[in-house]
Amino acid sequence: MRIDHVPVLVVGGGGAGLTASMLLSTYGVRHVLVSATATTSILPKAHVLNQRTMEAFTDVGVADDIYAVGTPPEQMSHTAWYLGIAGHPDAGRLIHKMECWDGGYADPAWVAASPCRQTNLPQIRLEPLLRRRAEELNPNGIRFHNELLGLEQDATGVTATIKDHGSGETYQVRTNYLLGCDGGRAVGRLVGVELEGSRDLQRSATVHMTADLSRLQQDDDVLIRWILHPQFGGSQSVLVPMGPTRWGPQSEEWVFHMSYPPDAEALFDTDEQVMALLRERVGVPDFSPTVHIITRWQLVGLVAKQTKIGRVFLLGDASHRHPPTGGLGLTSAVHDVYNLCWKIAHVLDGRAGEALLDTYHPERFPAFERNVQRSVENALNHFVLTASMGISADLTPDECLRNARQLWQAGPEGDARRAAVTRAMASQSMEFKEHNVEIGFRYQSAAIVDDGTPVPANPDDVRIYEPDTRPGSPLPHAWVEREDERRALRQVAPPGSFTLVAGENGGAWCQAAEAEARARGIELIALRLGHAEGDWLDPRLAFIRRREFGADGAILVRPDRVIAWRAMGGAPDAARVIGAALDQVLARG
Repeated sequence: MRIDHVPVLVVGGGGAGLTASMLLSTYGVRHVLVSATATTSILPKAHVLNQRTMEAFTDVGVADDIYAVGTPPEQMSHTAWYLGIAGHPDAGRLIHKMECWDGGYADPAWVAASPCRQTNLPQIRLEPLLRRRAEELNPNGIRFHNELLGLEQDATGVTATIKDHGSGETYQVRTNYLLGCDGGRAVGRLVGVELEGSRDLQRSATVHMTADLSRLQQDDDVLIRWILHPQFGGSQSVLVPMGPTRWGPQSEEWVFHMSYPPDAEALFDTDEQVMALLRERVGVPDFSPTVHIITRWQLVGLVAKQTKIGRVFLLGDASHRHPPTGGLGLTSAVHDVYNLCWKIAHVLDGRAGEALLDTYHPERFPAFERNVQRSVENALNHFVLTASMGISADLTPDECLRNARQLWQAGPEGDARRAAVTRAMASQSMEFKEHNVEIGFRYQSAAIVDDGTPVPANPDDVRIYEPDTRPGSPLPHAWVEREDERRALRQVAPPGSFTLVAGENGGAWCQAAEAEARARGIELIALRLGHAEGDWLDPRLAFIRRREFGADGAILVRPDRVIAWRAMGGAPDAARVIGAALDQVLARG
């Protein structure tokens, strides 16, 4: 049997696996990616890409391609709820419209948080872009239709058995580390890890279709449309445009999600039944779209309590599965690999101790566990929204429709209904403005040098992201300049490198960091940053507002743009201090 030897084997060719491959290539790590499927995903899911995800895609050179074909910002600035689509006198009436995410990259808090705007691109269109870039960076290392059959670990590596379904050959890969990015298809089972949590919270059938819905839709700025159906006992549908060249009401393709309780599953047994129910919910009896695929799925919230098993790591859906509400599934997967890949690169070339890899789980588990919890809460709160409208399966269709129509009636009943709905809808900003959940994580592990300062108070830990320089936090965003050059601070150092950012009087830290990094073979860019003095200037004082340390202090930033260490001021033994910080972060002791 043929045996290939490679430092890293990535199993899975979805968003997590392809991002891992691109990052490993960017960091100079030789690897092979195998995927059991012959192509990238054919399922129209996972479409919202948050700011930190786009930062990672910027590092690997694929962000511009994504922005070029993604939803224009002005057509994803809002979400809205409607009373049906067609088929009755009140069909299509707007119940509530809410600004979502960055409001078309117009919300100052989001613009100040990152050089990258949020965007939207369905997985069926995203993954081919990721695959193309992964193949550009690793021309002979991306192998689709190659299925992992088994794996064995020993003290020095992993031996994986793989079948090439194209040639029929079975071969082995001997690797130092295996990244399980296969959505739980095989790797988790092979290493004995099960996902735990909430299962079957709700069921849905999804139809991906080509259809002209422009005459039935309004609001060009709305991305996700929540459709209430009082005449069907409070059922809710979700309508999302898929592009590919037009968005909003003019979109060529759509996905239509129909939720239902488990006891109604028999109504969705066959595709013919699904389409009959879709026509009822759309309200057009002769509606005949071109159907691409019909899928049925359960809403779950699951996590793996163990994500590092010897030399095998679980990432993305292999370690956490989310309801789609909030768009935290794919983005959490990208954050997983962004956390891990630089660590593997440093361990493989001897710049870090192997114990650095033990920090993956304590850093990422709290983050993705919270994201799963938030996704579930986002989903369940939609029942609160429906109840606020007086729509319930316990009422007759006529009663539900009468209650919903109160939203447009004058008088005390209408006033009370509108007030209840307004309060309930405002609460759902926890799904559409969860800025701190998306990018305000804080890591704690041996790869973070705790400086003993308390976590800053936050008046809304879900919605408000307040950048700071406390170790464990993401590097705050600022545009910096020197001569005629302007960059985002996070992009001053190339991908895979450490950054030492000092105040304008922190030259001693810069000199010490450069010397200590050079002695350890570590790539590090050191710079002084001030408003009027420094190697780079902060013209808008964006970083100075957030830096918290003095003009002679400094921070050390990891390759994943997370702050690893901070000095509030100068130190007489700067070389010893920064050398000790590097050694702790990289587990060199």
